[in-house]
Amino acid sequence: MVLNFPNPTRSYDQRRRSVRFWGYDGAFEISFNVEQAAFARMDPAATPDEIGSLKSFDRHRERILKIAAKLYSRRRGDTFTLMASDF
Repeated sequence: MVLNFPNPTRSYDQRRRSVRFWGYDGAFEISFNVEQAAFARMDPAATPDEIGSLKSFDRHRERILKIAAKLYSRRRGDTFTLMASDF
């Protein structure tokens, strides 16, 4: 199966200071988190809060999804964290 992202939903995780989104490999749901440091690298002008992180995610969605798929193809799993070094 191929990882896809049919659900555009994303949410801010205050505790982790990250944005969470989901991909699907067939019937399996895969959870992804993008750390705040990744947004700072992609979008230095973004504010390091919920609104800034969600806006930055939306601006860079295609890039984030490509990197998420690449990470998933290297190692199958059910949870991944995208860090600044991934960008």
